[in-house]
Amino acid sequence: MGYTISEVADKTGLTAHTLRFYDKEGLLPFVDRNKTGNRDFKESDFEWLAVITCLKKSGMPIKRIKQFIDWCMEGDPTLYQRLEVFETHKRAVIEKITELEKYMEKIDYKIWYYKTAINAGTEAVHSQQTCALAEDN
Repeated sequence: MGYTISEVADKTGLTAHTLRFYDKEGLLPFVDRNKTGNRDFKESDFEWLAVITCLKKSGMPIKRIKQFIDWCMEGDPTLYQRLEVFETHKRAVIEKITELEKYMEKIDYKIWYYKTAINAGTEAVHSQQTCALAEDN
């Protein structure tokens, strides 16, 4: 027995709209259709959806995901291309993590700044710092 699009949406947390969009964009060529033409998801499709979700949420464009899926459908002759997709994407994700860590440092500084001011009852506790220093830390 297969799963309907609404059942898949419930199981994955993706919306039916997102699943239809993915299908329209060619990301779901592995999903069968039943006799009435409706999508008929099988258990193995959930792993595909997990990979698509991982790639999308980690910043890979739909067009690149589609290329990856197309290569998967072609089989073994595309193993090197598929590996390169993941190696390239990993580098992009590492760069994004590094960027986010810098933002986290700024956020942590601001948390410290406001907690210190609250504990002192005034922002004047930071009056020894110039605005530029306060903003650069």
